Amino acid sequence: MTTRPTEDDLLALFTRADLGGDQKLDLMEFTLVLDELGLAWTRAETQDRFEKADGNLDGFISYEEFRAILDSQGWAGGPLPAAGA
Repeated sequence: MTTRPTEDDLLALFTRADLGGDQKLDLMEFTLVLDELGLAWTRAETQDRFEKADGNLDGFISYEEFRAILDSQGWAGGPLPAAGA
């Protein structure tokens, strides 16, 4: 994506990546979302952000946790930062 997705876009993206249909993402599903957003990170960076996003430490990321990590990393509003930023 070259522009920042809308809330509806993010929810649709989250839902598509939720392969288990359980309304939460595991690490692999989280990686799929990052790829769709054009955020290419190393495995270590992805793991780190996943762990930071998993606020309740259940090993999954809910949509609320997903939105919180996007907001905390400055990905809410405006154009997307360059990959690797």
